[in-house]
Amino acid sequence: MRGLRQDWQAKYRRPLSLVESFVDTSRFAGTCYRAANWIEVGQTTGRTRQEKLHRVTSPPKGVWVYPLSPDFRRQLTT
Repeated sequence: MRGLRQDWQAKYRRPLSLVESFVDTSRFAGTCYRAANWIEVGQTTGRTRQEKLHRVTSPPKGVWVYPLSPDFRRQLTT
């Protein structure tokens, strides 16, 4: 995570203010994310982005985010 903001900025020329990750809650509790101060924000429906017929094809995943900037809300809404 230390160099992620700088690497992203160098490659994409856009600021990075928030990182998201997905945890298979049928197998893991997300304990390491919680210990590293990530924020659990919800759960997916279990549908993959390749599934065009809106069917559940995989187990739902927990969605975790980690703010990289103190004003990430403002950055994401502008």
